[in-house]
Amino acid sequence: MHIVMNYGKKGFPLELPDDWDVTVVRKPKMPVLSDPDRGLDESFKNAVGCAPLNDLARGREHACILICDVTRPVPNGDLLPPLVRVLMQSGIDDQRITVLVATGLHRPNEGTELLEVVGDPWVVDRVNVVNHVARNVDDHVSLGQTMRGVPARIDRRFVEADLRIVVGLVEPHFMAGYSGGRKVITPGIAHRDTITAIHSARFLEHEHARNCVLKGNPIHEEQVEIARMVGDCYAINVVIDEFRRISYVNFGELEQSHYEAVSYMRPFAEVPVGRKFKTVVTTSAGYPLDRNYYQTVKGMVAAIDILEPGGDLFILSECSEGLGSEEFVEAQRKFCAEGMSAFMESVEQKLHAEVDEWETEMLLKSLRIGNIHLMSEGLCEADRALTGVCMVENPVDAIRESVERHRDTHVAVIPEGPYVIPIFVPSST
Repeated sequence: MHIVMNYGKKGFPLELPDDWDVTVVRKPKMPVLSDPDRGLDESFKNAVGCAPLNDLARGREHACILICDVTRPVPNGDLLPPLVRVLMQSGIDDQRITVLVATGLHRPNEGTELLEVVGDPWVVDRVNVVNHVARNVDDHVSLGQTMRGVPARIDRRFVEADLRIVVGLVEPHFMAGYSGGRKVITPGIAHRDTITAIHSARFLEHEHARNCVLKGNPIHEEQVEIARMVGDCYAINVVIDEFRRISYVNFGELEQSHYEAVSYMRPFAEVPVGRKFKTVVTTSAGYPLDRNYYQTVKGMVAAIDILEPGGDLFILSECSEGLGSEEFVEAQRKFCAEGMSAFMESVEQKLHAEVDEWETEMLLKSLRIGNIHLMSEGLCEADRALTGVCMVENPVDAIRESVERHRDTHVAVIPEGPYVIPIFVPSST
């Protein structure tokens, strides 16, 4: 069986024996908008839970638009030019329109990378495009505390704008249930203290802090509460198919429009699977998500519901930029030196996580279930020693060894990685 796995920009061809019983987990075929410009224009006119965009923009003096950073394949080149034009036609001066890159605690996107994120040079040349910097205290406004005691500190450029719009990709998220909407605000443009609070173990270890779960998810609830503290916010929500084509877009009030987009996405992203497997093969979704090992963890967590305890999970991720941030490298070093129990004992005592150690904590959720194997061409030897998982050079040979060791030719393959969530639903037969 020939399967092309999402890996880097080019993909990775995987050849598995035809006599194996291979279950390929994919989204059901998604409709694609034949005219995305028209679809976006209609969404502006038929807004969800609010007035049309041109009515909202009329009389406003300053607009702030949030966009995701380079780790998300948001089709901003299709979305931002029409949005900016409507704002300008409604009377907002182009120099009073700010596009703010919601980096969270990730590094800033600059130069050609910034142009890649925005997706259109006209937007870069016409309006103000800047990065959020979570560590700059003076860049943020304190809005008080949430009911759970999380300090709500949000970038003042967004808070103080009189028209606030987020642009988000709605996809499964391994902590917050689904991305997009309120998540572009927190952690997207939140201060470091806000981000580290909602990424502490008291949130991450909650049973509902997982892929595709919103109800009872404490991270989602914090994000919604903080968004309400900001005030009126609006959103463009976009859903893309396996080939990064726009399948759905809407515009409207932040919460209502996000929930509608999630409802659209669920039957495609959540794929019921009738059994568990001792051998599972997945990816980190390819470029841009698989640029580093930090993001690769999402692919591991996404697949664990169908992994038999003690089974083997293989993940293909290019990691062209290495492991990730210095803080994540330090967390990995600590885990590798001290072990799982000591690492968890340390993080469970904190109200504020150390920056990026939460990704190591999420990695451990996978390691508690089974054995994780990574094929990556972008990691040097020093980086490989800090992954905490088994490195493989030839994935087909390693997968074959797993099949032989378990004496089970049933194999699950998830080419799109964490954009598809296999959910174990026991067969009735």
